[in-house]
Amino acid sequence: MLKEKLMEQLRNDNHYTIPKYVLTYAKDLNLDMNSLLLLIYLINNSSNPIFDYKGISKDINLNEEEFYNSITSLKEKKILSIEMVKNEAGILEEKINIDSFYDIIFSKMLEDKSTDEGNSDLFDLFEKEFGRTLSPMEYEIINSWVESKIDKGLIISALKEAVFNGVNNLRYIDKILYEWNKKGIKRTDDLDRKIKEEESKEDNTELYEYDWLNE
Repeated sequence: MLKEKLMEQLRNDNHYTIPKYVLTYAKDLNLDMNSLLLLIYLINNSSNPIFDYKGISKDINLNEEEFYNSITSLKEKKILSIEMVKNEAGILEEKINIDSFYDIIFSKMLEDKSTDEGNSDLFDLFEKEFGRTLSPMEYEIINSWVESKIDKGLIISALKEAVFNGVNNLRYIDKILYEWNKKGIKRTDDLDRKIKEEESKEDNTELYEYDWLNE
């Protein structure tokens, strides 16, 4: 009987939703668990932004210290602000404003869109050079290079190196990038300098005639 009552209570309790954009950018926001819980609560209760710390802390099971630490963390990260606003009776009330949180999310979405558009040209170049459509796994590998801050010009140079050697395999390109990184080649100008050094040793060897993987 008790189990049935508890199950009924669970079904009737309020359920909070976690927007996809919170999951997408949670790591970027660098929030601890309590602050993330508080943010999710505030998103779900944006229609009632009254700063009722006792009610809120009870709802998300935080003690007073945990609650104020979370509020402070969100304020320092410019995710929320607390404002004094007059209610209908003319009495000042503290209200929580999370508009700045949405500004942060909007900025990150714009950055991602810009990055995706920039990467689109890179994907197109790989498909053109390989003469085929990239697989989902290949898209992920190229994305991982970009996310690792590998210079795009260097990625393109590694692609040209692979194509010159008749290899349309991302593992081969990954090995080239790895070897270049070991040699301190971080950008295309580093590569140009290394090529010139090798040219002087190898009697004017052409750029893509040098075997980077078997030096």
